[in-house]
Amino acid sequence: MEQAAQLTPQAHQRLVDELEHRSGAHRREISEKIERAREHGDISENADYDAAKNEQGLNEARIRHLEQILKTAQIVEAAVGDTVATGMLVEIRLGPGADPTTYLVGSIEERHADFDVLSTSAPLGQAILGRSAGDTVSYTTPKGKAVEVEIVGVRPL
Repeated sequence: MEQAAQLTPQAHQRLVDELEHRSGAHRREISEKIERAREHGDISENADYDAAKNEQGLNEARIRHLEQILKTAQIVEAAVGDTVATGMLVEIRLGPGADPTTYLVGSIEERHADFDVLSTSAPLGQAILGRSAGDTVSYTTPKGKAVEVEIVGVRPL
C-alpha cells in the first residue's frame, strides 16, 4: 500500500489548482485539438490527431494521479524546532570534506524555486527524519551501497 503524501498547505493548494485546471479547461482544450485534427480527414496517418490523443492520455493519467494523492494526503503545517521533518530545510554533507547542500524535506510533489526537494519516501529522506544538526546518518542507496551523511543544519523554510 502506498504511503500517504505529506504536503505543506502550499503544495496541497498547488495540486488542487492543477487538478482543477487539468480536469476542466485543459481537458476541453485537448478535446478541441482532437476535433480539429479529425477534421483533417483520415486519422490513421494524422500526426496532429496522434499527438492530441497522446496528450489526452498523459493528462488523464496525471488527473488520476493527482486525485489519488489528494485523497490520501496529509497536510502538515510548517515544522518548527531543530529536527528534520516535512517542510524543513536540511543542510547535509554528502561526504567528508564535501560542501553542504540544502534541501527542502517533503513529498516529491513539493516545489521550491531555490531548493531541491528531498523526498521523505527516499532512503536518504527516511534516514534523516527526526534527526538533528550534528548527527551522522547511514543509509543504503537503492543500488545497495552504504552511504554516510552528516546533517549540518536544520531550519524552518
